[in-house]
Amino acid sequence: MPAQSGAAFLLKITNGATPAVYQTIAGLRTTQLSINGDTVVVTHKQSGGWRDILSGAGTRSVSVSAAGIFLGSVAENTVRTRALDGTLDDYELSFEDGAKLRGKFLVQRLDYAGDFNGERSYTLQLESSGPVVAS
Repeated sequence: MPAQSGAAFLLKITNGATPAVYQTIAGLRTTQLSINGDTVVVTHKQSGGWRDILSGAGTRSVSVSAAGIFLGSVAENTVRTRALDGTLDDYELSFEDGAKLRGKFLVQRLDYAGDFNGERSYTLQLESSGPVVAS
């Protein structure tokens, strides 16, 4: 399998239409995805000293971190509005090979920074709520 371009790892937010249309959040230079899972340990005396984990149990979540330069796009402004409102919205992560992950996320953190003689940048942290599905 050939290496995939990081520039094609895109974070998108829905525009609120039905059916959903996703808009790329502009200006991102870095995007990171973490899939997390808690385990339910069901070890017992007959486990022979080995840990047993219950398949399909526990809590799963997806975290997304991103950083980039602020361009003032509609999608960036939608993210800011969701952060201020504390509301969930539908997001999509797309990859160069065509794979996609979609789900509802909450903007956990949104930071802006800017130097006197430089561009305005931002970082954001998203946390999933409910299932994140591959499409």
